[in-house]
This record gives sequence, structure tokens and C-alpha cells, in this order.
Amino acid sequence: MAPSAHQPELKIVPIEAGTSLRTLAYDALRLAITQMDIYGQIEPIRLDERQLSQKLGVSRTPIREALTLLEQEGFVRAVPRRGIYVVRKSRREICEMIVVAAALESLAARLAAQKATEDQFKKLSERFEKFSNETSSELLNPFSQANLDFHRKILALGGCELIRKTTENLFAHIRAIRTICVTHEERPRHVVTLYKEIVEAISQRDGDKAERLVRDYTLDLAAYVEKHGLFAE
Repeated sequence: MAPSAHQPELKIVPIEAGTSLRTLAYDALRLAITQMDIYGQIEPIRLDERQLSQKLGVSRTPIREALTLLEQEGFVRAVPRRGIYVVRKSRREICEMIVVAAALESLAARLAAQKATEDQFKKLSERFEKFSNETSSELLNPFSQANLDFHRKILALGGCELIRKTTENLFAHIRAIRTICVTHEERPRHVVTLYKEIVEAISQRDGDKAERLVRDYTLDLAAYVEKHGLFAE
């Protein structure tokens, strides 16, 4: 089955030969998949090994090995006699991922309040200075990226490498979820205000408040998904 003419295109950068073509192919494909708008259409997104091989400039063997790893991580699935497809999570799966993210992010926020330096506080605050409470539609795309960066920054400031690594795949899966939700009109204004409160709580070394704000906001994302009927059951 040929890929749909309307499905989003993987933006793949060719890789150079090295000691592990499988690893390089895996990294390139994983990045491309997580940057796709996989929820922007209803048609299945099929990956063609031959096309991937041509785009990456490697044989099909490392492509197959990379796709096997991606299937183990839940990014793609193999359908017998049909091919490899990008996985879209169900609403239940999405909400479960958000609950796990809430637990990890809120703990990271508490740790950040305990460990972050004054310089780190300043950089975190500056990240959102350009976004006012009157966020316009023109700012939604860069805002969405800033939204994602903010959550990664909180995890980094927490200083727990195990938490950061554990959430890496989780964040890759929910990246598209946050992008979709933040583009709904009522959320950007709320997000900017809340993030300023989180930065203030962390800068004041108030771990309890920082943890609560991050946890409640992330859990609110799950409620938002349920309320608006986003994503398939």
C-alpha cells in the first residue's frame, strides 16, 4: 500500500555513515516522527522502508533495526502484509501518559525550587517575557514550542537525571498533544499567567507551591482532552 498523498511528510536529514547506522537511523526517524503533526489528519501514516532508505542514505537493514526499536517504544507498529505505521495514541492512553507526566514534572519542580541557582531562575523567567496575556494567533506556533521548552527546562532544573531520562520518551509522545491543546484560544493566556506563578514559586524556594502548580496544570491538560473530546477513544 502506497503512502497517502495527503499524509504529512517526514522531514528527514540524511545521516552520515558511522559506527552504528542503526543508532543514527533511529535518532533521525524518532526526531522526524515526534515533529510530525500526527493528529492533524485521520488517514493512517504509513512509513515506506525504501523511501526512508533513500532519504537517509543508508541500506534498509539499519532502517528495519531502527523501526524495531521505535516499535518497542510505541512510536510505530508493524501490520502484517501492510507495512509500518506511525502510532496514534487513544484518548485513554493519552490521559494516562499525562497523569504520569504530572507526577514526574511536579516532583522535578519541587527539586528545582531546592536546587536551582539565581542565574537559572532568571533564564527561566526570561523565557516567557515576550508573551503577554494578550497572546495573539500569530504567536501560537512559537508559543507552543516555548511551552514544550518550559517543561523540559523544569525537568532539567530538578537535577535528577533519572527523572529526565524517564520522561524523555513520554515527552516525545505528548509533544503533539500539548501543541494541539495550547492552540485552543482560551489556553495560551492561562498558560502564560500560570507559568509566571510557577517561576515565582521556584525562585522563592517554595517547593510545595511549585509542585502543586505544575501537577494541577498538567492534570488539567488531561481534563481538557476529555472535555473537548480530543483524540479517538
